[in-house]
Amino acid sequence: MIGYLTQNYPLIHAFRPRPPARRTRQENLVRNRVFKMAPKLSDYFSEGEILAVKGSLDRPISGLVMDSRRVVPGTLFFALPGRRTDGANFIDEACNRGAVAVVTAKMPPHPPARVTFIQVADPRAALARVAQRFYQFPDRDMTVVGVTGTNGKTTVAHLLKYFLNGDQRVGLLGSIHYDLGARTVPSYRTTPESVDIYGMMAQMRDAGCRQMVMEVSSHGIDQHRVLGLQFGAAVFTNLTRDHLDYHRTLDAYFAVKTRLFDGGTGAVPKIAVVNLDDPYGAKLADSIARDYAGVRLVTFGENPAATVRAEQVTLNFQSSTFRLVWPGGEMLLETPLLGRYNVSNLLAAVATAWSLGRDPVVFLARLRAFPGVPGRMERIDAGQPCNVLVDYAHTGDALCNALGMLRAITPGRLFVVFGCGGNRDRAKRPLMVRAVQEFADGAFATTDNPRGEAHAQIFADMHAGVTAPEKIAWIDDRRRAISLALDGARAGDCVLIAGKGHESFQEFADTVIPFDDRQVVRELIDSKTLQT
Repeated sequence: MIGYLTQNYPLIHAFRPRPPARRTRQENLVRNRVFKMAPKLSDYFSEGEILAVKGSLDRPISGLVMDSRRVVPGTLFFALPGRRTDGANFIDEACNRGAVAVVTAKMPPHPPARVTFIQVADPRAALARVAQRFYQFPDRDMTVVGVTGTNGKTTVAHLLKYFLNGDQRVGLLGSIHYDLGARTVPSYRTTPESVDIYGMMAQMRDAGCRQMVMEVSSHGIDQHRVLGLQFGAAVFTNLTRDHLDYHRTLDAYFAVKTRLFDGGTGAVPKIAVVNLDDPYGAKLADSIARDYAGVRLVTFGENPAATVRAEQVTLNFQSSTFRLVWPGGEMLLETPLLGRYNVSNLLAAVATAWSLGRDPVVFLARLRAFPGVPGRMERIDAGQPCNVLVDYAHTGDALCNALGMLRAITPGRLFVVFGCGGNRDRAKRPLMVRAVQEFADGAFATTDNPRGEAHAQIFADMHAGVTAPEKIAWIDDRRRAISLALDGARAGDCVLIAGKGHESFQEFADTVIPFDDRQVVRELIDSKTLQT
């Protein structure tokens, strides 16, 4: 858990067994006082949430854990079902490590008497509700903004945090890192587990944050990680093919996304900010306007009907320029963010900040100083004659957007290095290959994160999309593929290295190795410069 793992350290210390003979009277008094102050199981469960219980609910607990390896004395352990393994298989380990209670979907036949067992219909939903109560509803002490959609979540979240961060601390939970107000830690998942979300929000609250921006993935919604969160605003960027290995169909994928807006996560947002240029966004906006009168709808896009819109858009390799129009104002805006999709991302952030009461004239004055988002169309300048960009694009639609934009503003040739992740939606692989062939002059197909899938199988699926074989070189080693792309580029050309963006590692079946596209590019350029 990334939250307060040892927030009740005296309580955890009190749970540790000690020989009775060694305790002094004073130690016993302190221990008893700590136990009296401790939260009890009965404080965090309502009667209707429990199907069955074995043991006492009048037991103090020191914390909440869903990973048996992180159990400490006094912990309440949640045995969560998973796609690869079941938390119920680790109940014995959790009990041996000192868990005093276990939440499970199925009561074990012979539970140990020293541990309380609580049976619930859905342990994941129970974890979210209990975590929210355990951390004293931190979402009630700050305005929470959730950003969902297939593409653009990270850029919108970073822009929005930047705009809101003028006079107070703003927390952030996203794909790149978690900003907790007083400290920043690396991200391990776009949308963390609910116990981590509420734990980190509690840290944000204690650090003085009064607003928090978070990326909300479809997995996070479907697995109840944001259940119960009260969103001050929810943002919908777009919806294209992705994660169909999990959701199976695009309609099912969209249905999960809409839960963030229709109360499917526990409450409807106060404000819904929706992309009117996206077909699914337009559909969502119609549904909100028709069925949810209590939700304030704010739309954005180049659509003339959008609440916050862009007009007269001009794109080049240095910037994007357009006239920004919102109710009661307009201005000519120039941004260092490249491409039409980044215009959309910027509109989403502007529309959300405006809907929360911020003045665009004030917060957009800082836009030129925006440092950008790591791994999102990030320019690498190491003295090379060509343009080199690193981006996270890893779907057919994202590659079309990125390469289409670069094609329009690149005077020379356009090269791309890309791959497809293992153990993910196999049907999108030929779509990515077709996108590359449509826009690039040359491509280097290589590894992404193979995970547990054979690289030969990934390449075989990608070959189904080949229509111009002369454009694609198939290189197993990602570093060599990047090197070959750089060797072929000249002044005026552009090399896009797509798929991994900010990631600093590669995932294989049973290991993770360091690999950062940005660092590799700099190392290769330096070595090639020395050789010339």
